[in-house]
Parts: sequence; structure tokens; C-alpha cells
Amino acid sequence: MRLDLSGRTALVTGSTQGIGAAIATGLASAGARVAVNGRSAGKVAAAIEEFGGTGFVAAPGDVSTDEGTRQVLDAVPDVDILVNNLGIFGAQEPLDISDDDWRRYFEVNVLAAIRLTRAYLPGMTGRQWGRIQYIASDSAIVTPAEMIHYGVSKTALLGVSRGFAKAAAGTGVTVNSVIAGPTHTGGVEDFVYQLVDKNLPWDQAQREFMRLHRPQSLLQRLIEPEEIANMVVYLSSPLSSATTGGAIRVDGGYVDSILP
Repeated sequence: MRLDLSGRTALVTGSTQGIGAAIATGLASAGARVAVNGRSAGKVAAAIEEFGGTGFVAAPGDVSTDEGTRQVLDAVPDVDILVNNLGIFGAQEPLDISDDDWRRYFEVNVLAAIRLTRAYLPGMTGRQWGRIQYIASDSAIVTPAEMIHYGVSKTALLGVSRGFAKAAAGTGVTVNSVIAGPTHTGGVEDFVYQLVDKNLPWDQAQREFMRLHRPQSLLQRLIEPEEIANMVVYLSSPLSSATTGGAIRVDGGYVDSILP
């Protein structure tokens, strides 16, 4: 299969590191012009330099705010592919999650994606082609007791995705969510070594971590960011034209369910 995105412009929110960075470089490798987003202009510039520069444009701005969203829209007025990757997470005792905490998680994880969808979807439908994706999580389905606010915000994204897919029905625009499982991102190695023998080589350590602390995983190892990106690139391509309104799993079999 040839995933050719030549001539397409993509925006990936929160793309200076981790899964977002892998998605941005994956889309660029397929030929897309990719707008790299982060809150700091300096961090965005550093990421683009690390990515190699060619095929990337800077779109700094905190999209969880109206001002930051305007900055991004000024930098990239139209896109063909929108990947709503930005998200925050953190462990917190359920009864200690305040109203402000709940609002912050919804502002960053849900409303930021809705704002950008509202801004870019009309242009896509007018051109009769577009791809919108929301990076969700296994926590959307298996709500973690230590991160209820995070899990519920990701559950909300599944509904947002399905709803906007209906709004785009028949226009040539597809809208999907991607359910990412336990992933090897920054800081995860330190977290793993807090829970398993620090003398184990990384490959053994992560498998021991999965065996003891994520036994539902059928992959039995952490997912690499590039593996999430591979699915996103496919869903961004013309080859995925009949896939819309879906919650597509890249979870290593973590969720013990056939659907979604």
C-alpha cells in the first residue's frame, strides 16, 4: 500500500514530543506538509529542527485557550488533516478531584479539539475531502480509578468523534478516534523502573511491568509511538475513505472487548 499525502496540509496538536511527534514525522514521511504545535514557539522551533526541518511549519499556541487557538489558526488557516493529539493526564484520588481539575481536563482534552474541529471542518467539507482524528485512550473504555477525570475526558472524545462524523456525512470528510494503549513515551521508563527490578534490561523490564501491572495486554509490551502514528497516517490517507465514525484501537489488545 502506498500512503501518499503529497499536497495535503496537516495539523497535529501537541506534536513537539511523544505520540504527537511520531504522528507529525509519520505524516511528513508520507508527503504531507505538517504544522507542528506546542505552547512555546521555542519548543516548536526546536522540535522542527530535530525533525529535520523540511516539510514542517511552526504553529505555536495553547489551543486550550481562545487566544492560543487564534494563533494557530493564523499560522495555518486551512488544513486537510487535523489530528487532535493534545492531552494531559495525571493520577489523583477520585474524591480529591476538584471542579477546577475537572474543568481543566475538559478544556485541554475535549474542548480544544472541538474548537479546532469547528474551525477546520467547514473548509474540509467545502473541498469535499478531509480527515479529522482524535487521539483517545484505553482509559476511555477501561476507566482508571486513579484517573477518573482523564478517563472520562477520553470517553467524551469518542462521542465527539462520532457526532462530528455524522455532521460530515456524505461530504468526503472522515472523522475517527484512535484508542491508544499503554505507550512508551517520555517518563514512562522511569515509571516502569519504579515498579520493577532496576537491574533488568529495558526490554525485560517493560515486559515484567506489563505482566504485573497491565496483564490485560495481549501485546505484553509497551506500544511504541510510531505504532500509533502508523494507524494515524493510514486513517489520514485516501486508502481509509470508507472508515469514518469509528473508534479504532491501537491498544495491543489491552481492552478486553471485541468492539470498539
